[in-house]
Amino acid sequence: MPDGFILTLSCPDRPGIVHAVSGFLLEHGGNIIEAAQYDDRDTGLFFMRTHFEAGANESAESLAQSFAPIGERFAMRWRFFDAARPSPTLILVSRLGHCLNDLLFRQRSGLLPIDIRAVVSNHRDFYRLAASYDIPFHHIPVTAATKERAEARLMEVVEAEGIELVVLARYMQVLSEDVCSRLEGRAINIHHSFLPSFKGARPYRQAHERGVKLIGATAHYVTSALDEGPIIEQDVERVDHSMGADMLTAIGRDIENVVLARAVKWHAERRILLNGAKTVVFR
Repeated sequence: MPDGFILTLSCPDRPGIVHAVSGFLLEHGGNIIEAAQYDDRDTGLFFMRTHFEAGANESAESLAQSFAPIGERFAMRWRFFDAARPSPTLILVSRLGHCLNDLLFRQRSGLLPIDIRAVVSNHRDFYRLAASYDIPFHHIPVTAATKERAEARLMEVVEAEGIELVVLARYMQVLSEDVCSRLEGRAINIHHSFLPSFKGARPYRQAHERGVKLIGATAHYVTSALDEGPIIEQDVERVDHSMGADMLTAIGRDIENVVLARAVKWHAERRILLNGAKTVVFR
Protein backbone atom coordinates (compact mmCIF):
# COMPACT_ATOMS: atom_id res chain seq x y z
CA MET A 1 0.00 0.00 0.00
CA PRO A 2 1.38 3.48 -0.85
CA ASP A 3 2.69 5.61 2.00
CA GLY A 4 0.84 8.65 3.30
CA PHE A 5 -2.04 8.82 5.73
CA ILE A 6 -5.53 7.40 6.05
CA LEU A 7 -8.51 9.24 7.51
CA THR A 8 -11.58 7.22 8.48
CA LEU A 9 -14.75 8.81 9.78
CA SER A 10 -18.44 8.28 10.43
CA CYS A 11 -21.04 10.82 11.46
CA PRO A 12 -24.66 11.85 10.95
CA ASP A 13 -25.12 12.67 7.28
CA ARG A 14 -25.46 16.35 6.40
CA PRO A 15 -24.30 18.69 3.63
CA GLY A 16 -20.70 19.89 3.67
CA ILE A 17 -18.84 16.89 5.05
CA VAL A 18 -16.85 16.06 1.92
CA HIS A 19 -16.19 19.75 1.29
CA ALA A 20 -14.84 20.21 4.81
CA VAL A 21 -12.58 17.15 4.58
CA SER A 22 -11.22 17.95 1.11
CA GLY A 23 -10.66 21.58 2.10
CA PHE A 24 -8.75 20.51 5.18
CA LEU A 25 -6.53 18.20 3.14
CA LEU A 26 -5.84 20.97 0.62
CA GLU A 27 -4.79 23.32 3.41
CA HIS A 28 -2.33 20.73 4.67
CA GLY A 29 -0.76 19.95 1.30
CA GLY A 30 -2.83 16.83 0.86
CA ASN A 31 -3.08 14.90 -2.38
CA ILE A 32 -5.85 12.28 -2.36
CA ILE A 33 -4.72 8.83 -3.53
CA GLU A 34 -7.95 6.94 -2.87
CA ALA A 35 -11.34 7.95 -1.48
CA ALA A 36 -14.56 6.09 -0.73
CA GLN A 37 -17.78 7.08 0.97
CA TYR A 38 -21.13 5.56 1.87
CA ASP A 39 -24.42 7.09 2.98
CA ASP A 40 -26.51 4.62 5.00
CA ARG A 41 -30.08 5.72 4.33
CA ASP A 42 -31.42 3.36 7.02
CA THR A 43 -29.42 4.91 9.88
CA GLY A 44 -28.70 8.36 8.48
CA LEU A 45 -24.98 7.84 8.99
CA PHE A 46 -22.20 8.84 6.59
CA PHE A 47 -18.97 6.84 6.28
CA MET A 48 -15.74 7.88 4.59
CA ARG A 49 -12.20 6.59 4.08
CA THR A 50 -9.56 8.80 2.46
CA HIS A 51 -5.98 7.77 1.69
CA PHE A 52 -3.81 10.79 0.96
CA GLU A 53 -0.32 12.22 0.84
CA ALA A 54 0.46 15.29 2.93
CA GLY A 55 3.23 17.79 3.53
CA ALA A 56 6.63 16.52 4.64
CA ASN A 57 6.27 17.95 8.13
CA GLU A 58 2.88 16.39 8.81
CA SER A 59 2.22 13.38 11.05
CA ALA A 60 -0.90 11.51 12.04
CA GLU A 61 -0.76 13.31 15.38
CA SER A 62 -0.38 16.81 13.91
CA LEU A 63 -3.17 16.17 11.42
CA ALA A 64 -5.44 14.92 14.17
CA GLN A 65 -4.81 17.99 16.29
CA SER A 66 -5.65 20.32 13.41
CA PHE A 67 -8.69 18.29 12.33
CA ALA A 68 -10.32 18.18 15.78
CA PRO A 69 -12.57 21.26 15.27
CA ILE A 70 -14.00 19.76 12.07
CA GLY A 71 -14.62 16.45 13.77
CA GLU A 72 -16.43 18.22 16.59
CA ARG A 73 -18.50 20.36 14.23
CA PHE A 74 -19.88 17.32 12.39
CA ALA A 75 -20.05 15.01 15.48
CA MET A 76 -17.64 12.60 13.81
CA ARG A 77 -16.01 9.43 15.00
CA TRP A 78 -12.70 9.84 13.19
CA ARG A 79 -9.05 8.86 13.24
CA PHE A 80 -5.86 9.42 11.24
CA PHE A 81 -3.47 6.55 10.54
CA ASP A 82 0.06 6.35 9.16
CA ALA A 83 -0.42 4.17 6.07
CA ALA A 84 3.20 3.01 6.11
CA ARG A 85 2.98 1.57 9.63
CA PRO A 86 2.03 -2.13 9.77
CA SER A 87 -0.53 -3.00 12.44
CA PRO A 88 1.05 -4.73 15.48
CA THR A 89 -0.73 -8.08 15.51
CA LEU A 90 -1.11 -11.07 17.83
CA ILE A 91 -2.39 -14.43 16.58
CA LEU A 92 -4.30 -16.86 18.79
CA VAL A 93 -4.35 -20.52 17.75
CA SER A 94 -5.17 -23.92 19.21
CA ARG A 95 -4.50 -27.22 17.38
CA LEU A 96 -5.57 -26.45 13.81
CA GLY A 97 -2.72 -24.52 12.21
CA HIS A 98 -3.82 -23.87 8.62
CA CYS A 99 -4.90 -20.26 9.24
CA LEU A 100 -1.82 -19.50 11.33
CA ASN A 101 0.49 -20.93 8.67
CA ASP A 102 -1.30 -18.99 5.94
CA LEU A 103 -1.12 -15.66 7.80
CA LEU A 104 2.57 -16.12 8.61
CA PHE A 105 3.39 -16.89 4.99
CA ARG A 106 1.34 -14.01 3.60
CA GLN A 107 2.91 -11.55 6.02
CA ARG A 108 6.45 -12.78 5.23
CA SER A 109 5.64 -12.49 1.51
CA GLY A 110 4.59 -8.86 1.88
CA LEU A 111 0.91 -9.58 1.20
CA LEU A 112 -0.41 -8.42 4.59
CA PRO A 113 0.44 -5.01 6.11
CA ILE A 114 0.75 -6.39 9.64
CA ASP A 115 3.58 -6.82 12.13
CA ILE A 116 3.05 -10.19 13.82
CA ARG A 117 4.64 -9.69 17.22
CA ALA A 118 3.48 -12.84 19.00
CA VAL A 119 1.63 -16.13 18.70
CA VAL A 120 -0.37 -17.28 21.73
CA SER A 121 -1.75 -20.80 22.06
CA ASN A 122 -3.33 -23.01 24.67
CA HIS A 123 -1.26 -25.88 23.23
CA ARG A 124 2.40 -26.26 22.21
CA ASP A 125 1.79 -27.69 18.75
CA PHE A 126 3.01 -24.71 16.73
CA TYR A 127 5.94 -23.32 18.69
CA ARG A 128 8.38 -24.57 16.02
CA LEU A 129 6.33 -22.95 13.27
CA ALA A 130 6.39 -19.61 15.09
CA ALA A 131 10.13 -19.99 15.75
CA SER A 132 10.78 -20.57 12.03
CA TYR A 133 9.43 -17.06 11.46
CA ASP A 134 11.35 -15.62 14.46
CA ILE A 135 8.08 -14.79 16.21
CA PRO A 136 7.72 -15.22 20.00
CA PHE A 137 5.44 -18.07 21.02
CA HIS A 138 3.53 -17.94 24.31
CA HIS A 139 2.00 -21.14 25.66
CA ILE A 140 -0.93 -20.18 27.88
CA PRO A 141 -2.95 -23.26 28.89
CA VAL A 142 -6.64 -22.67 29.57
CA THR A 143 -8.94 -24.70 31.80
CA ALA A 144 -12.16 -23.78 33.56
CA ALA A 145 -10.16 -23.28 36.75
CA THR A 146 -7.38 -21.19 35.14
CA LYS A 147 -9.36 -19.21 32.55
CA GLU A 148 -9.24 -15.93 34.47
CA ARG A 149 -5.46 -16.16 35.02
CA ALA A 150 -4.91 -17.24 31.41
CA GLU A 151 -6.81 -14.26 30.06
CA ALA A 152 -4.91 -11.93 32.38
CA ARG A 153 -1.66 -13.32 30.94
CA LEU A 154 -3.03 -12.91 27.40
CA MET A 155 -3.81 -9.25 28.02
CA GLU A 156 -0.34 -8.76 29.49
CA VAL A 157 1.10 -9.91 26.16
CA VAL A 158 -1.29 -7.60 24.30
CA GLU A 159 -0.18 -4.61 26.37
CA ALA A 160 3.53 -5.47 26.38
CA GLU A 161 3.68 -5.87 22.60
CA GLY A 162 1.52 -2.84 21.82
CA ILE A 163 -0.96 -5.05 19.99
CA GLU A 164 -3.60 -3.29 17.89
CA LEU A 165 -5.11 -6.37 16.20
CA VAL A 166 -5.82 -9.81 17.67
CA VAL A 167 -6.60 -12.61 15.21
CA LEU A 168 -8.33 -15.77 16.39
CA ALA A 169 -6.93 -18.21 13.84
CA ARG A 170 -9.02 -21.23 14.89
CA TYR A 171 -8.52 -20.51 18.59
CA MET A 172 -10.89 -22.95 20.25
CA GLN A 173 -11.57 -20.96 23.40
CA VAL A 174 -14.43 -18.59 24.17
CA LEU A 175 -13.15 -15.21 25.33
CA SER A 176 -14.77 -13.69 28.40
CA GLU A 177 -17.08 -10.70 28.19
CA ASP A 178 -14.37 -8.55 29.80
CA VAL A 179 -11.72 -9.47 27.22
CA CYS A 180 -14.21 -9.06 24.37
CA SER A 181 -15.00 -5.57 25.66
CA ARG A 182 -11.32 -4.62 25.94
CA LEU A 183 -10.64 -5.88 22.41
CA GLU A 184 -13.79 -4.43 20.85
CA GLY A 185 -13.30 -3.59 17.19
CA ARG A 186 -9.78 -5.03 17.09
CA ALA A 187 -10.24 -8.80 17.42
CA ILE A 188 -11.16 -10.86 14.35
CA ASN A 189 -12.40 -14.45 14.43
CA ILE A 190 -12.71 -16.95 11.59
CA HIS A 191 -15.79 -19.11 11.87
CA HIS A 192 -15.71 -22.44 10.07
CA SER A 193 -19.12 -21.97 8.49
CA PHE A 194 -21.13 -19.64 6.34
CA LEU A 195 -23.19 -18.22 9.19
CA PRO A 196 -25.80 -19.22 10.27
CA SER A 197 -24.21 -22.60 10.56
CA PHE A 198 -23.85 -26.06 11.97
CA LYS A 199 -22.73 -25.39 15.53
CA GLY A 200 -20.58 -27.42 17.85
CA ALA A 201 -17.91 -29.97 17.02
CA ARG A 202 -17.11 -31.44 13.59
CA PRO A 203 -19.14 -28.97 11.49
CA TYR A 204 -18.00 -30.47 8.17
CA ARG A 205 -19.11 -33.92 9.31
CA GLN A 206 -22.52 -32.44 10.13
CA ALA A 207 -22.59 -30.69 6.77
CA HIS A 208 -21.75 -33.94 4.98
CA GLU A 209 -24.43 -35.84 6.84
CA ARG A 210 -26.99 -33.21 5.86
CA GLY A 211 -25.94 -33.28 2.19
CA VAL A 212 -25.21 -29.56 1.95
CA LYS A 213 -24.48 -28.00 -1.45
CA LEU A 214 -22.54 -24.99 -0.15
CA ILE A 215 -19.84 -24.73 2.50
CA GLY A 216 -18.07 -21.58 3.53
CA ALA A 217 -16.45 -19.46 6.19
CA THR A 218 -17.16 -16.19 7.96
CA ALA A 219 -14.73 -13.63 9.40
CA HIS A 220 -16.24 -11.35 12.01
CA TYR A 221 -15.31 -9.08 14.87
CA VAL A 222 -15.36 -10.74 18.28
CA THR A 223 -18.11 -9.80 20.72
CA SER A 224 -19.45 -11.33 23.90
CA ALA A 225 -22.31 -12.82 21.84
CA LEU A 226 -20.63 -15.97 20.54
CA ASP A 227 -20.17 -15.96 16.75
CA GLU A 228 -22.59 -13.05 16.35
CA GLY A 229 -20.17 -10.13 15.97
CA PRO A 230 -20.23 -7.75 12.98
CA ILE A 231 -19.46 -9.74 9.82
CA ILE A 232 -16.46 -8.60 7.77
CA GLU A 233 -16.19 -11.16 4.98
CA GLN A 234 -17.73 -14.45 3.85
CA ASP A 235 -17.15 -16.87 1.01
CA VAL A 236 -18.56 -20.20 -0.13
CA GLU A 237 -17.70 -23.14 -2.38
CA ARG A 238 -20.17 -25.46 -4.11
CA VAL A 239 -19.93 -29.12 -3.12
CA ASP A 240 -21.88 -32.25 -4.03
CA HIS A 241 -22.78 -35.77 -3.00
CA SER A 242 -19.53 -37.27 -4.31
CA MET A 243 -17.39 -35.45 -1.76
CA GLY A 244 -16.64 -37.09 1.57
CA ALA A 245 -16.20 -35.34 4.91
CA ASP A 246 -12.40 -35.23 4.50
CA MET A 247 -12.71 -33.42 1.17
CA LEU A 248 -15.26 -30.99 2.61
CA THR A 249 -12.86 -30.30 5.47
CA ALA A 250 -9.99 -29.58 3.06
CA ILE A 251 -12.13 -27.29 0.93
CA GLY A 252 -13.48 -25.56 4.02
CA ARG A 253 -10.02 -24.89 5.42
CA ASP A 254 -8.91 -23.32 2.15
CA ILE A 255 -11.91 -20.99 2.30
CA GLU A 256 -11.11 -20.13 5.94
CA ASN A 257 -7.58 -19.13 4.94
CA VAL A 258 -8.74 -16.80 2.18
CA VAL A 259 -11.60 -15.22 4.11
CA LEU A 260 -9.49 -14.57 7.21
CA ALA A 261 -6.62 -13.12 5.15
CA ARG A 262 -9.02 -10.72 3.42
CA ALA A 263 -10.48 -9.59 6.73
CA VAL A 264 -7.05 -9.03 8.29
CA LYS A 265 -5.82 -7.12 5.24
CA TRP A 266 -8.88 -4.87 5.11
CA HIS A 267 -8.66 -4.17 8.83
CA ALA A 268 -4.95 -3.35 8.62
CA GLU A 269 -5.59 -1.04 5.67
CA ARG A 270 -8.33 0.72 7.68
CA ARG A 271 -11.02 -0.27 5.18
CA ILE A 272 -13.56 -1.46 7.77
CA LEU A 273 -15.84 0.88 9.69
CA LEU A 274 -18.29 -0.37 12.27
CA ASN A 275 -21.93 0.41 11.60
CA GLY A 276 -23.76 -0.85 14.65
CA ALA A 277 -24.08 -4.62 14.34
CA LYS A 278 -22.75 -4.45 10.77
CA THR A 279 -19.65 -3.25 8.97
CA VAL A 280 -18.94 -0.94 6.06
CA VAL A 281 -16.02 -2.37 4.07
CA PHE A 282 -14.36 -0.10 1.48
CA ARG A 283 -12.65 -2.84 -0.55
